[in-house]
Amino acid sequence: MEDQGSPLSALFGGVFMLVGLVFAVLILASIWKVFTKAGKPGWTCLIPIYNVIVLLEIAGKPLWWIVLFLVPLVNLIVCILAHISLAQNFGKGTGFALGLVFLPFIFFPILGFGDAQYAGKAA
Repeated sequence: MEDQGSPLSALFGGVFMLVGLVFAVLILASIWKVFTKAGKPGWTCLIPIYNVIVLLEIAGKPLWWIVLFLVPLVNLIVCILAHISLAQNFGKGTGFALGLVFLPFIFFPILGFGDAQYAGKAA
């Protein structure tokens, strides 16, 4: 006889999925807002790979960096550098950029829905 599981485990799984969905929607809405603050269409955050290209444009990094995102381990460093430039372009520091990398569900809403304004390109 197979174990059918308990209703409690089904409830736990459902709640876990709902919380994950809420975090995903929060991140997407926040990045959408960051893109629009930078003068880019918000919907571009929904398209894989193209959203990284737009992020690099907002961060003021060269477009060829997209190739570096394909190299294992190098992509982590490039991601951190891009987020540092992104934070600087919105008047934030390196600590905030590390928050964008490691705690995006907290720092992207602060950047997107806060009073930070896009100041231009930083190389």
